[in-house]
Amino acid sequence: QVQLVPSGGGLVQPGGSLRLSCAASASIFSIYAMGWYRQAPEKQRELVAVFTSGDRTNYADSVKGRFTISRDNAKNTVYLLMNSLKPEDTAVYYCYARQGPNNYWGQGTQVTVSS
Repeated sequence: QVQLVPSGGGLVQPGGSLRLSCAASASIFSIYAMGWYRQAPEKQRELVAVFTSGDRTNYADSVKGRFTISRDNAKNTVYLLMNSLKPEDTAVYYCYARQGPNNYWGQGTQVTVSS
């Protein structure tokens, strides 16, 4: 079983930046996919950015060019740097990992973009 511990998030003005972190209890090398989803009020959870096998990355079209996912293998941690934040980025962000056939979710962290 993989435990995911997120950190970061908070309130930021439009155009600002935030960084989210997600530390996994298992080696990243044993995890097929790891990254971030988000869920805004009254909307479905959606993929934001994720690493998959072979160091491939996948981003939602709405965040391409603004968000960057990265990782520190030694710390089993994935980061999401969010630049040029917009009010529509406001959501609860969830860390996600897939190990074998199992999906794991971290506790959500609130990101609010507002002036």
